[in-house]
Amino acid sequence: MADRINTLPAILRDQFQIIHSRIPEELDDTKKKILVLHDLVGDPMYDSLRDGGWKRFDKLVFVSHWQKQQFQDYLGVPPSASVVIKNAIDPIEEHKKDYDKIRLMYFSTPHRGLDLLYAAFNQLSKEFDTAEIGIELNVFSSFELYGWPERDKQYLGLFDKLRGHKAINYHKSVSNERIREELKRSHIFAYPSTWQETSCLCLIEAMSAGLHCVHSSLAALPETSMSLTTMYEYDEDPTVHANTLYAYLRHIVSAMQTSNGRLSIQRGAETQRQLTNQVYSWENRKNQWEMVLTNLL
Repeated sequence: MADRINTLPAILRDQFQIIHSRIPEELDDTKKKILVLHDLVGDPMYDSLRDGGWKRFDKLVFVSHWQKQQFQDYLGVPPSASVVIKNAIDPIEEHKKDYDKIRLMYFSTPHRGLDLLYAAFNQLSKEFDTAEIGIELNVFSSFELYGWPERDKQYLGLFDKLRGHKAINYHKSVSNERIREELKRSHIFAYPSTWQETSCLCLIEAMSAGLHCVHSSLAALPETSMSLTTMYEYDEDPTVHANTLYAYLRHIVSAMQTSNGRLSIQRGAETQRQLTNQVYSWENRKNQWEMVLTNLL
């Protein structure tokens, strides 16, 4: 988001100090100050916003209404001090998907439910092992995405399971360009999120690429998905959650085994793709940023 904001007209942008998440020790009093928050309200870095600390900023920008409500409820940030400007992506262009296999995809850090996905897919692969159209899961997951490889240590056992499964291709973190190419050839985005997302760029990109998205209802995921996806109720019990994910994936994969089922899913995916690219495109979001900054002046 920071890189995109830098593309706003300089005559407008240069009158603001736009801060992303990490609050510096010193603020520039010669400019209007905008704090863009991407993280959860419980992050200690936001404790300084309590008891009127938010008044140091001319506006707080949240990436979802769910996130904004959390800061109102727990830190006392009033509605008038903030605005919601959602995330944005470069839309993924229209493309044709082949069905030589049904390809599921996960691309996020491992602590967001990857273990549940493995459990669900392991059972799923047994059922569809001899199906007319086979299935595979491509996983792109590592804390190297954030430069924290040491946090991968607790997931080494899970990574070994992924590598050892005949229907799973495990990769560590890769470039966004690679992810976007993989999205074009994939059919299902499986995301049993167990992490409270304030927004979800992975889900937005998967929707933009026309994948059938299956995910939990935790935190801001209902808002992000705009009711265009297959969403199930989050359950804090890992076994219940994995079984629910399995049931939903089984239904979708079964439908994709037939030509009529694929056609119906493709029609829904195309509607989803068009709406996502309209709502979450940077061109649309750029106009919103310009309006907010202009009004503050």
